[in-house]
Amino acid sequence: MRSMIALAVAAGTSQLALASSQDESKGFIEDSKLNVKTRMLYFSRDFRNNPAGTQSRREETGLGFLGTFESGFTQGTVGVGVDAIGMLGLKLDSGKGRAGTGLFPTGSDGRSQDDYSKAGGAVKFRISDTVLKVGDQFTALPVFATDDSRLLPEIAQGTLITSNEIEGLTLHAGHFTSLTAQEQTNRDSFGLKEANVVGGTYAFTDNLSTSLYYSKVEDYWRKYYANVNWALPISDKQGLVFDFNIYDTKSEGSAEYRAFDGDKLDNRAFSLSGAYNIGAHTFTLAYQKVTGDGDYGYGIDGGGTIFLANSVARSDFNAEDEKSWQARYDLNFAEYGIPGLTFMTRYVRGTDANVAGTSNGKEWERDVDIKYVLQSGPAKDLSFRVRQATYRSSDGVYYDSPSIDELRLIVEYPLSIL
Repeated sequence: MRSMIALAVAAGTSQLALASSQDESKGFIEDSKLNVKTRMLYFSRDFRNNPAGTQSRREETGLGFLGTFESGFTQGTVGVGVDAIGMLGLKLDSGKGRAGTGLFPTGSDGRSQDDYSKAGGAVKFRISDTVLKVGDQFTALPVFATDDSRLLPEIAQGTLITSNEIEGLTLHAGHFTSLTAQEQTNRDSFGLKEANVVGGTYAFTDNLSTSLYYSKVEDYWRKYYANVNWALPISDKQGLVFDFNIYDTKSEGSAEYRAFDGDKLDNRAFSLSGAYNIGAHTFTLAYQKVTGDGDYGYGIDGGGTIFLANSVARSDFNAEDEKSWQARYDLNFAEYGIPGLTFMTRYVRGTDANVAGTSNGKEWERDVDIKYVLQSGPAKDLSFRVRQATYRSSDGVYYDSPSIDELRLIVEYPLSIL
């Protein structure tokens, strides 16, 4: 791993910028930022066709607080700084028969805890436009991404180098040793032993970029990921965006994660989407396919590590041999005099999934998302969001039930203190 990090730094520093971020540092205190985000989340998942005697509904409400402090860097050739994370989750409503939404830790009695908290910190160093961060952090790499789909986000523990020495090129190299799950306080919630990642993104122009990443998770797998994103302006109010993603995953080591039939993973998962924007309207079509042995596997390397077009609210459409299509529509009401209000709906259908009991598994999902963000006043940036998902499958092998109706009501308020 040291050689990969050294390579990333060497590549990044081969063409130094004339004026670097470190040269422009104002100091540890002067560049500091302190933010607090409050999130209230109502989460309901209705398993409509579960057998008698099994849990048919999960329904809970929570209030989460996420505080982040990011110091500036000390002045000089090598800048030094610190980051800190503090989180608190409070249970507002739950019940023994309704627990299990992933919002709170669950006790041995099957009930959700009344509250939980977690915290972390990291030290960081900057030379020119290259930053080394060691400690607790959020990540958004396509081969190692922390998830933030519940009350509080996951936190990764490890080392990450980010280099922006060459204009248009961002390089990453990281070594991670544990992950804290969204609803847990245990720093090693997933049992991650070691994950090494390296890669980067290069923007050829303002409209064309590509990414290439590699990761190796001890006793699980190695992954390659590639992406091409091309935006094609047509006029001032019209444009096309094409996005291609592909993963190549293969089991390595003890191969603790296997296909449902016990085979080792050796698969490719790709998606291609095309979006047409005209004024307030965006129309998107996407196709996704998994080939080879096993599902596209992720989770031990972060709950957000699936940069595929048809990974949506409830399903990922990532089963072995599965093919899926998506049709999506977005509307921005700013064009109609209501800035801050957006609407999205989509439909995804998957077929030919090789899952336990059948080689022709089918599933579909329909999502609706409405969000409004206050644009001014004392509560500026306060947002209200409604997310509804309807999911159906040919049997219950995907997500414990063939029929799931899900509703999330989310209120968020980000507050910048410094």
